[in-house]
Amino acid sequence: MSNNPVNRQTFDDVMVPNYAPQAIVPVRGKGSHLWDQEGRDYIDLAGGIAVNLLGHCHPELVQTLKDQADSLWHLSNVYTNEPALTLAQKLTQQTLAERVFFANSGAEANEAAFKLARKYAYDHVGPQKHEIIAFEQSFHGRTLFTVSVGGQPKYRQGFEPAPGGITHVPYNDLEALRAVISERTCAVVMEPILGEGGIIPATAEFAQAVRALCDEHKALLIYDEIQTGVGRTGNLFAYMDMGVTPDILTSAKGLGGGFPIGAMLTTARIAESFGFGAHGSTFGGNPLGCAVAGKVLDIVSDPALLADVKRKHALFKDALQRIGDRLGIFKQVRGAGLLIGAELVDQWHGKAGEFLAAAREQGLLILMAGPNVLRFTPSLIIPDEDIGAAMTKLETAIEQVLAKQ
Repeated sequence: MSNNPVNRQTFDDVMVPNYAPQAIVPVRGKGSHLWDQEGRDYIDLAGGIAVNLLGHCHPELVQTLKDQADSLWHLSNVYTNEPALTLAQKLTQQTLAERVFFANSGAEANEAAFKLARKYAYDHVGPQKHEIIAFEQSFHGRTLFTVSVGGQPKYRQGFEPAPGGITHVPYNDLEALRAVISERTCAVVMEPILGEGGIIPATAEFAQAVRALCDEHKALLIYDEIQTGVGRTGNLFAYMDMGVTPDILTSAKGLGGGFPIGAMLTTARIAESFGFGAHGSTFGGNPLGCAVAGKVLDIVSDPALLADVKRKHALFKDALQRIGDRLGIFKQVRGAGLLIGAELVDQWHGKAGEFLAAAREQGLLILMAGPNVLRFTPSLIIPDEDIGAAMTKLETAIEQVLAKQ
């Protein structure tokens, strides 16, 4: 047994029980590998849920954080700081953005986006133009506002009454959207690929038609790229490959490569509705987070790295399809770049957790996207040999689960 003063049991003794962590306690990471308290090595295809974009302890990120820690940790937003300004410059140079707001998380970035959309409509039309349309199965965060915009009722249960003026329609269903959008709609909110909802990409036709409907009804189009952004799909942001430019875009997760940071990107005209005092964040724009995120952006925006993400996608997809065909276990393999979902066949729906547990026993860490889909969000620079070894471990784990039936 470990001699560590804390272990997995400690969680149950001292933490609020809203999480149910796995039995292991990781203590060290390097690249695409994690080691637990017992010294056991795992290949990490979870990446902190699409967060550890460049793996664990990337040397350039570590050095950037150390250098910044020696100079400036925190300022209130009574002042600005160089790392925040530099990061904002990079984002405005490489994306749709003309203006940037920094927060600490995806939920906070989305909260800012939804508030801005309502404020913009209030300023330009009036309070009657306040309705937000989002999609079933979507996920936008855990604040009361963002969980209400999210299209999964289970996350709202027990927290009602939820904020009003929010409507949900099926994803990739243009007619359903057309039936509810109106002059009262201030924004349509969508993920380019449903993440928590099952790794379901928007069709190009749907995405482009949503943009057209928003233009027709003078509603803002908000893209939640918390999970798809910063190279995850093989493009710097997913919208860049969809023939659509949103009015507001949110980013977090991979933006800091593991350091907490979120950002809301928009145009100068829309940003005017967040005038002095309209919104704020104590830690948003923190120098430590912005310095690390600036280095992440420098590394990930390399066209060669982005092209390699698409190549690695094919390695994963081919291996998963081969495993699925041999064992009859996957209904569909889908996604983009290194955001990949393998949906279990119908008879295994609701049992994705069994495969996660079996994979962990084989020294492999993966995720679920709902109870029916195995999700893979590894480092964008995971070596090919780790992909091969991981797929071997996954195949063994699946065989073991199937053998118990």
